[in-house]
Amino acid sequence: MKFKTKLIVFVSVLVQLSAVLSAQSKKQSVTITSPDKKLVVQIEQTTANTIEYTFRADGHLLIQKSRLGLEAVNNIRWNKVSTSSVKSVWKPIWGKRKNVPDHYNQTIIDLTSYQIKVRVYNDGMAFRYEGLTSEKELTEFNFADNYSAWYYNGEQHNIGPEKLHEAADTRKPIMVVKAAENSYMAVHEANLESGEPLLLQPHKGTNLFSVPSKNAKAWRVVMHGRTPGELIDSHLIELLNPEPVKNVDFSWVKPGVAVWDWRIDGAAVDGFKYEMSLESWKRMVDLASANGMKSLVLDANWYGEEFSKESDPLKGGKVQQVHQIIAYGKEKNIGIWLYLNDVGGKNYPLEKTLKQYGDWGASGVKYGFMQGSPEEKNAHTQHITKLCAENHLMVDFHDDPVHPYGQMRTWPNAVTREFCQAQLDARRVFEPKTFVTSVFVNMVAGPLDMNNGTFDMEQKGRVDNPMPVPSTLTAEAARTLITFSGATIIPDIPENYNKYPELLQFISAQKQPWQESKTISGQIGEYIVMARQNAEGDWLIAAATNEESRQIHIPLKVLEKGTYKAVIVQDGDDADFRTNKVSHKTISKEVNRNDLIPIKLAPGGGACILLQKEK
Repeated sequence: MKFKTKLIVFVSVLVQLSAVLSAQSKKQSVTITSPDKKLVVQIEQTTANTIEYTFRADGHLLIQKSRLGLEAVNNIRWNKVSTSSVKSVWKPIWGKRKNVPDHYNQTIIDLTSYQIKVRVYNDGMAFRYEGLTSEKELTEFNFADNYSAWYYNGEQHNIGPEKLHEAADTRKPIMVVKAAENSYMAVHEANLESGEPLLLQPHKGTNLFSVPSKNAKAWRVVMHGRTPGELIDSHLIELLNPEPVKNVDFSWVKPGVAVWDWRIDGAAVDGFKYEMSLESWKRMVDLASANGMKSLVLDANWYGEEFSKESDPLKGGKVQQVHQIIAYGKEKNIGIWLYLNDVGGKNYPLEKTLKQYGDWGASGVKYGFMQGSPEEKNAHTQHITKLCAENHLMVDFHDDPVHPYGQMRTWPNAVTREFCQAQLDARRVFEPKTFVTSVFVNMVAGPLDMNNGTFDMEQKGRVDNPMPVPSTLTAEAARTLITFSGATIIPDIPENYNKYPELLQFISAQKQPWQESKTISGQIGEYIVMARQNAEGDWLIAAATNEESRQIHIPLKVLEKGTYKAVIVQDGDDADFRTNKVSHKTISKEVNRNDLIPIKLAPGGGACILLQKEK
């Protein structure tokens, strides 16, 4: 009996050893590096049914072994591994810069049932599953330590900074992670063709996040930067989307500053009371025309009460006045945007409505309050964007839109969306810290419609939101430049802008498309300094801070050689977003690229610098 027992044990050991050797024989791995060799992704089959990856940057492990793959796929076998490299340049219709390097190394792992495609750029990595549809993916992001993170939080202040171990509920991207003082990551998705938009499920008390989103056909993206500003400046999300269909003309897309009728309603000046009607619209068009701006946005209720099924978006309300303002805008070379929400969009034939807006000569559509599941909203957003493109209409999605995931590359008419808490929206205002957080989190995803640029800091008499604005006058102007958008929609009346000509000049100089953009410095939730070069070659620099005052020195290394005239508008010595919002001072001086400009930012304050090269 003892011999028999030993024999059974021996046979059992042999079976186990055979299984181990079999599993080991199936292990395969591949390493993909970025073109500059500083980012490294390693993918390894660790068991017969498990594939894992790691992510390193600058020699440091940032994401430890994390699963890849699709559920219900067993006995994975690597049939083939192919590699390639791409080095080209994308020249967008509009964007943060006119020339975008598109440089990456790619590996495709051809498995038994599907493929894993991996790309590694100098500023991040991405992977996707192709060839098989599965309701659930196994994707994980298992961070190497208990880092701090921030997250998108709808039309509220961002979640964070939050330690990874503390995350309990599902988080929405973008997720921005600080791994070290010189190492930041952002987790998002790109080119969501179909399925549920990305969600991140934390495993409380750990560094692990999984992906509960179902049926998603998209790139999973991990961006990397040595500063949080490098994440803002990246084009990785757009580059993972396809280019526009060949031979489709998008030259009619005209990004730039737009005036708006929603917040002016109720403002009174010199015996005139602003309303959302023709006479007020003409004044706004005149402001835009006099200052080289691009358009006027007409908001809700022009075709009837916005949530009524009886409001016909083709025949209702002030439709005759709309025809008149479109004609008036054409005389002044100013485009007119038309509001449309989901009630009008779904209770009346959408294709007919958008075609009619195009035929009328409108330049864009602001689409609001889309209903449905996130997956349904994404499909409807794609449909509307395509219809708008067919009718030469730019489009701006509002009210809890699907997050941006690089659509502006494929559809350049997708110029912005309210993927943020907009200033003065929903009868509330955001705090200074919200601005300097959301531009480092939400704006990594794409262009934002944040509606900054109020010059009446008290807002008395306004119909929608008669609340004081918790920032300074210079901060409001600065935020219009810092916030990346294909439609920078400013909310005040002409008389208030004309009271402050230097700040109006700064906004008017924001002529797109941008030739270059650079986040000069900043920290999440604290402050930011942004530089952009306009279509005429002038440089604009803006700074904004949270509730704390600070002294900063702005380097001018973005400039070319030569002398520039600098007009510098900054907070006054007694400025404070709580007590003295409008105090500011202006100086002019000559500078060059070797100079530093000292700036004092008041609590909740900002600064605006316009730099024009001297001939």
